Amino acid sequence: MANHYYIAKTLPGFDFDATVEAVVKALGDEGFGVLSDIDVSATMKAKLGEDFHPYRILGACNPTLAHKALSAEDKIGVMLPCNVIVQAVDDGVEVAAVNPAVAMARVDNSALMPIAEEVRGRLECVIDAI
Repeated sequence: MANHYYIAKTLPGFDFDATVEAVVKALGDEGFGVLSDIDVSATMKAKLGEDFHPYRILGACNPTLAHKALSAEDKIGVMLPCNVIVQAVDDGVEVAAVNPAVAMARVDNSALMPIAEEVRGRLECVIDAI
């Protein structure tokens, strides 16, 4: 799991909307706010006339950690916020979050790695809490 660009968990039999609410709460418990909430299925329907399974992208931000990252690397904002997806799958709901340690490893700035590892740990706690 550590080398994947994401951290994920499938929740068999879970309700989609209840899972979104649980993810938002778990993010809050780890110090993240949700800055954006993209309803991909509604967007696909409105823009393309296509049906798409329930899929939400939550743009999560921990202000303290974002400040540290931006202070260490001013262009790192192109990788913020941390995206967390909630999507309906055949047997329930899947929750997945970006693994910032993998993403930040591509940036040549060693000051970012401890921050990325802390964010990764907090996002793992979010996934584990669901």
